[in-house]
Amino acid sequence: MTPTPVVLFICQHNAGRSQLGAALLELDGGKRFTAASAGLSPADEVNPAVAASLRELDVDITARTPRAVTAADLDDADLVVLMKPGLRLPAPVRGELLEWSFPNPESWDAEAVRPLRDAVRARIAGELLG
Repeated sequence: MTPTPVVLFICQHNAGRSQLGAALLELDGGKRFTAASAGLSPADEVNPAVAASLRELDVDITARTPRAVTAADLDDADLVVLMKPGLRLPAPVRGELLEWSFPNPESWDAEAVRPLRDAVRARIAGELLG
């Protein structure tokens, strides 16, 4: 049995963009991938507006905790998706690297996050699930 590819989404705080990416890949990719997320300087909690926007799709990420990306994460991932181009990672990436450019929803409300959520979902559909 072939193991499922690991896709690691990374953003600065692992509270918004990378959490969106992992949750949406889990939702739309089913068991085709193992989704993970991490950040360079993790926040204390997942962005509540991001969590609210995902609840609209019946996805609950409120129990997730932002975490720092490690060298082991970068070595284990088959695909690393930077949700902000140019992030300085703590170690080399073993697998493929994609750099996407999405704005940081740090101070947004759920209504403002919806278009971001939908754009991330469309990018996943077009580039990862194709």
